[in-house]
Amino acid sequence: MLKTYRIGEVAALLNLKTYVLRFWETEFPQLAPLRTGKGQRLYTEEHVRLARRIQELVHEQGLTLDGARRVLKQDARKPKEHGADMAAPRRDDMRALLAAFRQELLDMRALLRAERTR
Repeated sequence: MLKTYRIGEVAALLNLKTYVLRFWETEFPQLAPLRTGKGQRLYTEEHVRLARRIQELVHEQGLTLDGARRVLKQDARKPKEHGADMAAPRRDDMRALLAAFRQELLDMRALLRAERTR
C-alpha cells in the first residue's frame, strides 16, 4: 500500500510552514504531489524524502534554490541505490492508491447510509 501524507503532516514532519512546501512545488518540478479530486495534496514517501533533501540543501547547507536544483540534477544522474529512486510513483503504486481511495469512499458512503437510517 502506498503511504501518503497531507501537506500539514509533511510540514509538521519537516518543521516547515505549508506555504514553504507549496512554494517548493513551483521551484522543483519533481516535487509534484498527487492530487485528490478536490485538489488536496498527497505526498508519497518519495516526496517527503525529496522535501527533506531540499530542506537540507537550502536551510542547512545554505544553497540557493538554483544551487539546490543543480545538486538534485546531479543526484538524479548518479546511479541509484535500490529503493532510493525519487522518480514519479510507479503504476502499481498508483493502483494501490486508487484502491485505497475507493475503499475510503465506500466506507464513507456506508457511514452516511447508516446515519440516514437512524
